[in-house]
Amino acid sequence: MTSPAGRAASAPGWLGSLLASAAFARAYTIAVLGVVFGSFAIERIAGRVTYISMITGLCVLGVGVLIVRRQEISLLRLVPTTLVVFVGWALLSVFWSSDTATSFWSWVTTASLAFLAVVIGHLRDTLQTARALGDVLRALLSASLAVEVLSGVLLDMPFPFLGVQGNLAELGPVQGIFGTRNMLGFVAVLALITFLIEYRTQSVRPGVSIVSVVLAGGLAALSDSPTVLVLAVGVGAAVGALALVRHTRPERRGALQLGLGALVVLAVIVGYVARHPIIAWIGAGSDFSMRVDLWNVMVDLQRARPVQGWGWFGAWSPRDQPFSFINYFLGSSHATGLNAYFDVLLQLGWIGLILFVALASIALVRSWLAASERRSVIYAWTPLILVALLVDSMFESFTLTGLGWMMLVLCAVRAGLSRSWRERIDAVSDLDGLPHDGTRA
Repeated sequence: MTSPAGRAASAPGWLGSLLASAAFARAYTIAVLGVVFGSFAIERIAGRVTYISMITGLCVLGVGVLIVRRQEISLLRLVPTTLVVFVGWALLSVFWSSDTATSFWSWVTTASLAFLAVVIGHLRDTLQTARALGDVLRALLSASLAVEVLSGVLLDMPFPFLGVQGNLAELGPVQGIFGTRNMLGFVAVLALITFLIEYRTQSVRPGVSIVSVVLAGGLAALSDSPTVLVLAVGVGAAVGALALVRHTRPERRGALQLGLGALVVLAVIVGYVARHPIIAWIGAGSDFSMRVDLWNVMVDLQRARPVQGWGWFGAWSPRDQPFSFINYFLGSSHATGLNAYFDVLLQLGWIGLILFVALASIALVRSWLAASERRSVIYAWTPLILVALLVDSMFESFTLTGLGWMMLVLCAVRAGLSRSWRERIDAVSDLDGLPHDGTRA
């Protein structure tokens, strides 16, 4: 019979084997994605304490996984430099915010979600990550449709605790289990990208792919979100451009990439000049007018602290400045700035905005180049998700909190692993007989 001391000695080996297993990595990835994407429903049903406890538990497990797999992971390539600097600047801003305690705990939430994304980025490759996200979104979108059918058709009554208005019989707008129609539309677009990549890579059965695409497309349309059309156009243009680059001869790709970059800049300028006709065409005039009023007030307040901002809060804290003043001045109850770039500018100043744009743009360039040079279509998943995040950031602040922030960090980590200057340093270290932690083999 094994003694208690013997059992204690063998426990770490058993736990280490579990944490290092492929099955645990897949289960952990699905759990993280499920909790973060289902955060609204979890908080409304079980409370915020439950959600925080789940995130804390996943972070503890993530630390254990990284420790067990430390020999497989390069410390030099663990986290993108731009992410470290951005999160570090957000932490510094806590000291000059109007509410240090609230700002600090908001930063902890931001750092925790970033850590979970880093763990997933090192546990799973791009195909495995896309497959896990596809499974999670199939379940959550199916649950959203079921809730809308129950509320809008079978019971014909709203579910206020979930934010469901029960408008399915009128063909929308619907919210599902994501709280708002804009969030549902945003998630549906991410799901469409993922489901189409699954179909192209044949990683799931064709029937499952087709049903998944119809489900995501139907909910995107029923959400009646004015941003969905803009997202669809942006992602569609990115798909066309990427397909063109991938089918161009390698010696001509450089010139084509430069041309596409110039075209994007031109499109942004034209879009800004023709913004009013475009807004009228998509039927979002009143919505956009409200956003412009909000952004103008944010810019005016930002001038008081142009470099450092007002301090990091992520999602707005209604009782703290400058958010309480903004809502009082506008007679509204905004929970975000409805634009990730203006939100970062207000909270972290010009330094924070430059760091945020650097984080996103470097990740996009790295992933775009990897997708244009490598044969497998799976490499297109990362840049297309990033395009969706960056386009949506012009109308919502989803990319700064919750699932949007986690997906941005996850894509940045995946892009850094597939194409980074630190990869060459690792290669030189390996040739010199040095493992990734810098110690002699």
